[in-house]
Amino acid sequence: MAPEWHQSGTGVTKTAPGGTEPRGTRSPQTPPVSPGVSQVSPTGVSVSPGVSHRCVSVTQVSQCIFLTAALGLPEALIPVQLLWVNLVTDGLPATALGFNPPDLDIMDKPPRSPKEPLISGWLFFRYLAIGGYVGAATVGAAAWWFLFAEDGPSVTYHQLTHFMQCSEHNVDFEGLDCDIFESPVPMTMALSVLVTIEMCNALNSLSENQSLARMPPWVNIWLVGSICLSMSLHFVILYIDPLPMIFKLTPLSLTHWLMVIKISFPVILLDEALKFIARNYLEVEEPARKRRK
Repeated sequence: MAPEWHQSGTGVTKTAPGGTEPRGTRSPQTPPVSPGVSQVSPTGVSVSPGVSHRCVSVTQVSQCIFLTAALGLPEALIPVQLLWVNLVTDGLPATALGFNPPDLDIMDKPPRSPKEPLISGWLFFRYLAIGGYVGAATVGAAAWWFLFAEDGPSVTYHQLTHFMQCSEHNVDFEGLDCDIFESPVPMTMALSVLVTIEMCNALNSLSENQSLARMPPWVNIWLVGSICLSMSLHFVILYIDPLPMIFKLTPLSLTHWLMVIKISFPVILLDEALKFIARNYLEVEEPARKRRK
């Protein structure tokens, strides 16, 4: 008795006599993954974009706190600001990433061993690299205002890293108002850079290895909307009273915002370079390595 073919909502299957479905008889003509469903490769589990985005977020906040303490700099971010970033401005794009379309090459990837870790060594390195840059950029934005900004105090690096020794009796800080180290401007610069880089990282998370040139932001309109909403909320706490006082922030000038963009945008270039390496070297060598095994 010949097997029968059946059309279903999930594809075409072949049923053997007796109603059993032989292993490996599912047709490859299965429709692509629908938006809102975590992207899973045909033969293994992949890290969902939202989880990937949150991993980078945790890494970069940790790097920021560590660098500030290690270098002896004034506090760049306070707890209420970090809470705002994690719950509001970062949460919306992370949720919208769940509506990403599937990767363009998802059905071309080779089988993945179930013994492989969920986060590979390369992916872990990417998290550290991006997180390291974000931590340095966030702390660097605050330090930029102290050291180089036209409206800043133009202190020396020694004065900045020894700010706790500032007093009117210390000759190293002669002629310097010690209250400048409690200015809300560097905190606002640091927070604005962190929020802007979060939005850039959300765009990076559209695909694990595909370039933004092939998968532009508008392939996920929900993500574009969430980025616009997150930035709008950030502007609200900067420019609408009494929120700046609550969050210990201050409105930024156009010069400040241009510097924020200059510091934040390179994270896209960095991730594009890492994606290029993954596409052209790592993904090409992986099938050959598995065949040798």
